[in-house]
Amino acid sequence: MAAALGAEAASVRLQAAMAAGSAPDPALLETLVERCAVEPDFFVRDMLTWALIRLPADLTLPRLREELDSGRAQARGQALHTLSKIGDGRAYAWITRALLHDADDGVARTAWRTAVALAPWDEEERARLTGALVEQLGRGDRDVRLSLSRALVDLGDDIRPALEKAAADPDPVVATHAGATALLLRDPEAGFDAAVEEA
Repeated sequence: MAAALGAEAASVRLQAAMAAGSAPDPALLETLVERCAVEPDFFVRDMLTWALIRLPADLTLPRLREELDSGRAQARGQALHTLSKIGDGRAYAWITRALLHDADDGVARTAWRTAVALAPWDEEERARLTGALVEQLGRGDRDVRLSLSRALVDLGDDIRPALEKAAADPDPVVATHAGATALLLRDPEAGFDAAVEEA
């Protein structure tokens, strides 16, 4: 299985990942996690994630937690993505401020999405998460900003005061992003580009 998951042809790797998910075997945990960190093909990575979530969560979660500290961005990002698919709230505490502010945009975006999905309905904790996300307003290109706006909007109306404060930021990029996010919160059907233009 390890050889098939590392085969040159993506189609072979995809079939191997599918086979691993179809017949879950805890002995494959390490191989699947390690392959997630280096697999170049999106569809194969998605199948590897599916194979991982088919394994017992109590076995998979601790191993994924280790990957969050990896020096490889893809390893961190795939671990976060897999945690979001497992959906176990215990993993929320592992999404650190460092991950939410990760230097790699892809990792940060996945951390935002995963944190919002796993966040408890605890007012204080959700306020802390909102604060950490609002600090990222104005970051990156259009896609990064759209990801952040979606994550914030998914937290609900409680983010309004934080957005209003950010909309008064002296940095026009931050202020515009905050204003656009507030518009999306009010009207989720509004397009992001239109919201940015209006803001």
